[in-house]
Amino acid sequence: MRTIGVIGAGQMGAGIAQVAAQAGFQVLLADRAIELAERGKAGIAKRLGSAVEKEKISATDAEAALARIEALGDTSGFGAAFLVIEAATEREEIKRAIFAEVGPRLDADAVLATNTSSIPITRLAQAAPDPARFLGVHFFNPVPVMKPIELIRGLATSDAAVAVVRDFAAAIEKVIVTVEDAPGFVVNRVLMPMLNEAIFALGEGVAGVADIDAAVRLGLNHPMGPLTLADFIGLDTCLEICRVLFTGTGDPKFRPAPLLVKYVEAGWLGRKTKRGFYDYNGAEPVPTR
Repeated sequence: MRTIGVIGAGQMGAGIAQVAAQAGFQVLLADRAIELAERGKAGIAKRLGSAVEKEKISATDAEAALARIEALGDTSGFGAAFLVIEAATEREEIKRAIFAEVGPRLDADAVLATNTSSIPITRLAQAAPDPARFLGVHFFNPVPVMKPIELIRGLATSDAAVAVVRDFAAAIEKVIVTVEDAPGFVVNRVLMPMLNEAIFALGEGVAGVADIDAAVRLGLNHPMGPLTLADFIGLDTCLEICRVLFTGTGDPKFRPAPLLVKYVEAGWLGRKTKRGFYDYNGAEPVPTR
């Protein structure tokens, strides 16, 4: 049984851990405290339980997958992993610190990948133990449902490292989309300006939260409105991506909406804080504007 390591037990990290465990991999799920890693594993258990209730998987398979996940409070045991995926907060300084910590603990042939959704891979590779064994693997939320992985090579990424990720993606039944190392890659390069513009429209009083969401959902046939989606992603993450796009391209079209900045400064980050463009404290989300 091959072992992978996942650093960060939040939405994305836990999702990656779940699909890997369901595919038969042994998973080391680490966070900065054991309590956070255990919380991530508990969330996986809940999702697997729901899948059993819906008869999508058997109880035996769910129990086996959960048993393959080990929650850890640090990365000291990651020497056993052939692939390590960092899925921490979308802030460059945090990711660099993680790479510096985990690097000396990895096997000489292990591949280190980052789940960054926007930060250039070649730049992040400067903090990796070996840039040839470093690349980007951008999963999409929720990981168990969404099929694509944006695979981004850095300037020094080797063919061998790419092959490892391609084999892993095939094993967990994901579809690789090859993307050049540019700010925001493809999906967020296209998506974030739309979400940001919806927030501009809200801030300028063009329409309220519910009406903006309804207009886009029904007019463009999207499964959810842009403000609902921004809350789902996390407004802090949206802001960080917009800033990376703005800084990386110098194009003013990526300038973060002032209202987005204000909400993040207020700590209204969306679903994870129970308040963003909607209030999630009741039975149903209620627009806040």
